[in-house]
Amino acid sequence: MAAVPSPVLLTGATGFIGRHLHVLLLDRGIAVRALVRPASAARAALDPRCEVVAGELTDPAAWSRALDGAGAVVYGAGAVRGRDYQDFVPANVAGVAIMAAVMAELAAPPPVVLLSSLAASRPYLSHYAGSKRAGERALTDSALARWTVLRPPAVYGPGDEEMRPLFDLVRRGIALRPGPPGQRLSLLHVDDLVRAVAAALTAPEACRGQTFAIDDGKPGGYDWGEIARDVAGRPVRELGVPFRLLRGLGALNLACARLFRYAPMLSPGKARELHEANWLCDNRAFTHATGWRPEVDLEHGAAALYS
Repeated sequence: MAAVPSPVLLTGATGFIGRHLHVLLLDRGIAVRALVRPASAARAALDPRCEVVAGELTDPAAWSRALDGAGAVVYGAGAVRGRDYQDFVPANVAGVAIMAAVMAELAAPPPVVLLSSLAASRPYLSHYAGSKRAGERALTDSALARWTVLRPPAVYGPGDEEMRPLFDLVRRGIALRPGPPGQRLSLLHVDDLVRAVAAALTAPEACRGQTFAIDDGKPGGYDWGEIARDVAGRPVRELGVPFRLLRGLGALNLACARLFRYAPMLSPGKARELHEANWLCDNRAFTHATGWRPEVDLEHGAAALYS
Protein backbone atom coordinates (compact mmCIF):
# COMPACT_ATOMS: atom_id res chain seq x y z
CA MET A 1 0.00 0.00 0.00
CA ALA A 2 1.14 3.52 -0.75
CA ALA A 3 1.73 6.26 1.78
CA VAL A 4 -1.07 8.78 2.19
CA PRO A 5 -0.26 11.87 0.09
CA SER A 6 -0.26 15.06 2.17
CA PRO A 7 -1.99 17.22 2.95
CA VAL A 8 -5.34 15.49 3.32
CA LEU A 9 -8.19 17.95 2.86
CA LEU A 10 -10.93 17.11 5.36
CA THR A 11 -14.46 18.42 5.73
CA GLY A 12 -16.42 17.73 8.90
CA ALA A 13 -13.22 17.92 10.96
CA THR A 14 -15.05 19.49 13.92
CA GLY A 15 -17.73 16.78 14.08
CA PHE A 16 -17.79 13.56 16.08
CA ILE A 17 -16.00 11.42 13.49
CA GLY A 18 -13.89 14.23 12.07
CA ARG A 19 -12.37 15.05 15.46
CA HIS A 20 -11.10 11.50 15.77
CA LEU A 21 -10.02 11.30 12.14
CA HIS A 22 -7.92 14.43 11.94
CA VAL A 23 -6.05 13.53 15.13
CA LEU A 24 -5.36 10.00 13.85
CA LEU A 25 -3.95 11.32 10.59
CA LEU A 26 -1.83 13.93 12.33
CA ASP A 27 -0.49 11.36 14.78
CA ARG A 28 0.58 9.27 11.79
CA GLY A 29 2.57 12.18 10.44
CA ILE A 30 0.05 13.07 7.74
CA ALA A 31 -0.62 16.77 7.26
CA VAL A 32 -4.30 17.72 7.52
CA ARG A 33 -6.06 20.74 6.07
CA ALA A 34 -9.61 21.34 7.34
CA LEU A 35 -12.25 23.26 5.42
CA VAL A 36 -14.26 24.87 8.22
CA ARG A 37 -17.16 27.30 8.17
CA PRO A 38 -15.94 30.81 8.99
CA ALA A 39 -18.40 31.22 11.87
CA SER A 40 -17.88 27.75 13.36
CA ALA A 41 -17.15 27.99 17.07
CA ALA A 42 -16.15 24.32 17.03
CA ARG A 43 -12.96 25.10 15.11
CA ALA A 44 -11.35 25.81 18.49
CA ALA A 45 -11.55 22.06 19.13
CA LEU A 46 -9.24 21.30 16.20
CA ASP A 47 -5.75 20.07 16.94
CA PRO A 48 -3.34 23.04 16.62
CA ARG A 49 -1.30 21.03 14.10
CA CYS A 50 -4.24 21.15 11.67
CA GLU A 51 -4.18 23.75 8.89
CA VAL A 52 -7.50 25.59 8.63
CA VAL A 53 -9.12 27.02 5.51
CA ALA A 54 -12.25 29.06 6.20
CA GLY A 55 -15.09 28.57 3.76
CA GLU A 56 -18.53 27.16 3.07
CA LEU A 57 -19.09 23.74 1.53
CA THR A 58 -21.25 25.34 -1.16
CA ASP A 59 -18.65 27.97 -2.19
CA PRO A 60 -16.60 26.93 -5.24
CA ALA A 61 -13.95 29.53 -4.44
CA ALA A 62 -13.47 28.05 -0.98
CA TRP A 63 -13.01 24.62 -2.53
CA SER A 64 -10.45 26.01 -4.98
CA ARG A 65 -8.43 27.47 -2.11
CA ALA A 66 -8.70 24.34 0.00
CA LEU A 67 -7.80 21.96 -2.85
CA ASP A 68 -4.64 23.84 -3.81
CA GLY A 69 -1.87 21.27 -3.42
CA ALA A 70 -4.05 18.72 -1.60
CA GLY A 71 -2.86 15.13 -1.91
CA ALA A 72 -6.20 13.51 -1.00
CA VAL A 73 -9.69 14.52 0.10
CA VAL A 74 -12.01 13.12 2.75
CA TYR A 75 -15.56 14.49 2.62
CA GLY A 76 -16.76 13.87 6.16
CA ALA A 77 -19.22 16.73 6.59
CA GLY A 78 -22.89 15.89 6.89
CA ALA A 79 -26.24 17.01 8.27
CA VAL A 80 -28.16 14.50 10.39
CA ARG A 81 -31.02 16.75 11.55
CA GLY A 82 -33.59 18.66 9.54
CA ARG A 83 -37.22 19.62 9.11
CA ASP A 84 -37.38 18.85 5.40
CA TYR A 85 -35.20 17.57 2.59
CA GLN A 86 -33.73 20.98 1.81
CA ASP A 87 -32.19 21.15 5.29
CA PHE A 88 -29.97 18.20 4.34
CA VAL A 89 -29.00 19.38 0.87
CA PRO A 90 -26.14 21.87 1.52
CA ALA A 91 -23.93 19.49 3.51
CA ASN A 92 -25.03 16.12 2.15
CA VAL A 93 -25.58 16.84 -1.54
CA ALA A 94 -24.60 20.30 -2.81
CA GLY A 95 -21.23 20.34 -1.06
CA VAL A 96 -20.29 17.03 -2.65
CA ALA A 97 -21.44 18.15 -6.09
CA ILE A 98 -19.51 21.43 -5.91
CA MET A 99 -16.40 19.65 -4.62
CA ALA A 100 -16.56 17.18 -7.52
CA ALA A 101 -17.06 19.95 -10.08
CA VAL A 102 -14.08 21.94 -8.80
CA MET A 103 -11.90 18.83 -8.60
CA ALA A 104 -12.82 17.85 -12.16
CA GLU A 105 -11.20 21.07 -13.37
CA LEU A 106 -7.85 20.13 -11.84
CA ALA A 107 -5.10 18.71 -14.03
CA ALA A 108 -4.64 15.76 -11.65
CA PRO A 109 -7.54 15.44 -9.19
CA PRO A 110 -6.53 13.78 -5.91
CA PRO A 111 -8.36 10.67 -4.68
CA VAL A 112 -11.46 11.34 -2.59
CA VAL A 113 -13.13 9.31 0.15
CA LEU A 114 -16.77 10.12 0.86
CA LEU A 115 -18.08 9.24 4.31
CA SER A 116 -21.69 8.35 3.62
CA SER A 117 -24.04 6.19 5.69
CA LEU A 118 -25.60 2.74 5.57
CA ALA A 119 -28.91 4.64 5.43
CA ALA A 120 -28.05 5.57 1.83
CA SER A 121 -28.82 1.96 0.86
CA ARG A 122 -32.51 2.70 1.54
CA PRO A 123 -33.04 6.26 0.30
CA TYR A 124 -36.83 5.96 0.35
CA LEU A 125 -37.00 5.84 4.15
CA SER A 126 -36.20 9.43 5.11
CA HIS A 127 -34.95 12.80 3.93
CA TYR A 128 -31.62 12.00 5.55
CA ALA A 129 -31.27 8.66 3.78
CA GLY A 130 -32.34 10.17 0.47
CA SER A 131 -29.86 13.03 0.80
CA LYS A 132 -27.00 10.65 1.58
CA ARG A 133 -27.77 8.62 -1.55
CA ALA A 134 -28.00 11.82 -3.60
CA GLY A 135 -24.62 12.89 -2.23
CA GLU A 136 -23.14 9.58 -3.30
CA ARG A 137 -24.59 10.01 -6.79
CA ALA A 138 -23.15 13.52 -7.00
CA LEU A 139 -19.71 11.94 -6.63
CA THR A 140 -20.12 8.64 -8.45
CA ASP A 141 -21.81 10.24 -11.49
CA SER A 142 -19.18 13.00 -11.70
CA ALA A 143 -16.17 13.14 -14.01
CA LEU A 144 -13.91 11.97 -11.18
CA ALA A 145 -12.49 8.46 -11.37
CA ARG A 146 -10.56 8.00 -8.11
CA TRP A 147 -13.33 7.95 -5.55
CA THR A 148 -14.33 5.63 -2.70
CA VAL A 149 -17.58 5.66 -0.71
CA LEU A 150 -17.73 4.29 2.84
CA ARG A 151 -21.13 3.45 4.34
CA PRO A 152 -20.77 2.94 8.10
CA PRO A 153 -23.70 1.80 10.26
CA ALA A 154 -24.40 3.37 13.66
CA VAL A 155 -21.07 4.68 14.98
CA TYR A 156 -20.31 5.07 18.68
CA GLY A 157 -17.37 6.05 20.86
CA PRO A 158 -16.04 9.03 22.83
CA GLY A 159 -17.90 12.19 21.87
CA ASP A 160 -20.90 10.41 20.33
CA GLU A 161 -24.26 12.02 21.10
CA GLU A 162 -26.60 9.65 19.22
CA MET A 163 -25.86 6.12 20.45
CA ARG A 164 -24.69 7.16 23.91
CA PRO A 165 -28.20 7.98 25.25
CA LEU A 166 -29.42 4.53 24.17
CA PHE A 167 -26.43 2.90 25.84
CA ASP A 168 -27.03 4.93 29.01
CA LEU A 169 -30.60 3.66 29.13
CA VAL A 170 -29.43 0.08 28.64
CA ARG A 171 -27.04 0.44 31.56
CA ARG A 172 -30.00 1.59 33.67
CA GLY A 173 -31.76 -1.68 32.88
CA ILE A 174 -33.97 -0.92 29.87
CA ALA A 175 -33.27 -1.71 26.22
CA LEU A 176 -35.70 0.24 24.03
CA ARG A 177 -36.04 -1.64 20.75
CA PRO A 178 -37.42 0.70 18.06
CA GLY A 179 -37.75 -2.04 15.46
CA PRO A 180 -39.66 -5.31 15.19
CA PRO A 181 -38.82 -8.35 17.34
CA GLY A 182 -35.52 -9.84 16.24
CA GLN A 183 -34.22 -6.53 14.86
CA ARG A 184 -30.49 -6.79 14.11
CA LEU A 185 -28.00 -3.95 13.80
CA SER A 186 -24.40 -3.64 12.71
CA LEU A 187 -22.31 -1.25 14.80
CA LEU A 188 -18.88 0.33 14.45
CA HIS A 189 -16.56 1.99 16.95
CA VAL A 190 -15.27 5.38 15.81
CA ASP A 191 -11.64 4.26 16.19
CA ASP A 192 -12.20 1.48 13.67
CA LEU A 193 -14.01 3.83 11.30
CA VAL A 194 -11.21 6.39 11.19
CA ARG A 195 -8.68 3.61 10.68
CA ALA A 196 -10.82 2.44 7.76
CA VAL A 197 -10.71 5.91 6.22
CA ALA A 198 -6.93 5.92 6.59
CA ALA A 199 -6.79 2.47 4.99
CA ALA A 200 -8.82 3.69 2.02
CA LEU A 201 -6.44 6.62 1.62
CA THR A 202 -3.46 4.26 1.46
CA ALA A 203 -5.10 2.08 -1.21
CA PRO A 204 -6.82 4.49 -3.63
CA GLU A 205 -6.43 2.22 -6.65
CA ALA A 206 -7.69 -0.91 -4.88
CA CYS A 207 -10.71 1.08 -3.63
CA ARG A 208 -11.22 3.03 -6.85
CA GLY A 209 -14.85 3.42 -7.87
CA GLN A 210 -16.21 1.22 -5.08
CA THR A 211 -18.76 1.58 -2.29
CA PHE A 212 -18.15 -0.34 0.94
CA ALA A 213 -20.44 -0.94 3.92
CA ILE A 214 -18.26 -1.68 6.96
CA ASP A 215 -18.88 -2.65 10.58
CA ASP A 216 -17.16 -4.19 13.60
CA GLY A 217 -17.10 -7.63 12.04
CA LYS A 218 -19.77 -9.38 14.11
CA PRO A 219 -21.52 -11.76 11.69
CA GLY A 220 -25.20 -10.90 11.41
CA GLY A 221 -24.87 -7.86 13.65
CA TYR A 222 -26.42 -7.57 17.12
CA ASP A 223 -29.91 -8.09 18.42
CA TRP A 224 -30.99 -5.99 21.38
CA GLY A 225 -30.31 -8.76 23.85
CA GLU A 226 -26.71 -8.89 22.66
CA ILE A 227 -26.42 -5.12 22.79
CA ALA A 228 -27.69 -5.16 26.38
CA ARG A 229 -25.30 -7.93 27.37
CA ASP A 230 -22.27 -6.16 25.91
CA VAL A 231 -23.15 -2.67 27.12
CA ALA A 232 -24.59 -3.46 30.57
CA GLY A 233 -22.81 -6.74 31.23
CA ARG A 234 -26.04 -8.37 32.41
CA PRO A 235 -29.51 -9.28 31.15
CA VAL A 236 -31.67 -6.21 30.60
CA ARG A 237 -35.39 -5.84 30.06
CA GLU A 238 -36.16 -5.33 26.38
CA LEU A 239 -39.10 -3.07 25.55
CA GLY A 240 -40.38 -2.82 22.00
CA VAL A 241 -41.56 0.62 20.93
CA PRO A 242 -44.70 0.31 18.74
CA PHE A 243 -44.16 1.84 15.32
CA ARG A 244 -47.32 3.93 15.59
CA LEU A 245 -46.01 5.48 18.79
CA LEU A 246 -42.55 6.08 17.31
CA ARG A 247 -44.02 7.62 14.16
CA GLY A 248 -46.41 9.74 16.23
CA LEU A 249 -43.58 11.06 18.38
CA GLY A 250 -41.66 11.85 15.21
CA ALA A 251 -44.62 13.74 13.75
CA LEU A 252 -45.09 15.69 16.99
CA ASN A 253 -41.41 16.58 17.16
CA LEU A 254 -41.43 17.67 13.53
CA ALA A 255 -44.44 19.92 14.14
CA CYS A 256 -42.70 21.48 17.14
CA ALA A 257 -39.52 21.93 15.09
CA ARG A 258 -41.43 23.83 12.43
CA LEU A 259 -43.13 25.96 15.05
CA PHE A 260 -40.02 26.74 17.10
CA ARG A 261 -37.54 26.65 14.21
CA TYR A 262 -35.11 23.96 15.31
CA ALA A 263 -33.64 21.01 13.44
CA PRO A 264 -35.17 17.78 14.76
CA MET A 265 -33.47 14.41 14.99
CA LEU A 266 -36.65 12.37 15.45
CA SER A 267 -39.11 12.73 12.58
CA PRO A 268 -41.48 10.36 10.76
CA GLY A 269 -38.65 9.52 8.38
CA LYS A 270 -36.24 8.79 11.20
CA ALA A 271 -38.94 6.60 12.77
CA ARG A 272 -39.02 4.55 9.55
CA GLU A 273 -35.24 4.20 9.68
CA LEU A 274 -35.33 3.08 13.30
CA HIS A 275 -38.07 0.54 12.62
CA GLU A 276 -36.22 -1.34 9.87
CA ALA A 277 -35.78 -5.03 10.66
CA ASN A 278 -32.05 -4.92 10.02
CA TRP A 279 -29.14 -2.66 9.18
CA LEU A 280 -26.28 -5.02 8.35
CA CYS A 281 -22.84 -4.76 6.74
CA ASP A 282 -20.21 -7.12 5.32
CA ASN A 283 -16.52 -6.21 5.61
CA ARG A 284 -15.05 -8.79 3.27
CA ALA A 285 -14.69 -6.65 0.14
CA PHE A 286 -13.09 -3.75 2.02
CA THR A 287 -10.73 -6.04 3.93
CA HIS A 288 -9.69 -7.65 0.65
CA ALA A 289 -9.01 -4.24 -0.91
CA THR A 290 -7.15 -2.64 1.99
CA GLY A 291 -6.19 -5.21 4.62
CA TRP A 292 -8.21 -3.28 7.21
CA ARG A 293 -9.82 -5.31 9.97
CA PRO A 294 -11.94 -3.98 12.85
CA GLU A 295 -10.34 -4.21 16.28
CA VAL A 296 -13.06 -3.03 18.68
CA ASP A 297 -16.16 -5.12 19.35
CA LEU A 298 -19.13 -3.75 21.26
CA GLU A 299 -18.19 -5.38 24.57
CA HIS A 300 -14.76 -3.76 24.65
CA GLY A 301 -15.90 -0.51 23.05
CA ALA A 302 -18.66 -0.03 25.62
CA ALA A 303 -16.34 -0.96 28.49
CA ALA A 304 -13.87 1.72 27.40
CA LEU A 305 -16.68 4.23 27.00
CA TYR A 306 -17.78 3.82 30.61
CA SER A 307 -14.41 3.22 32.25
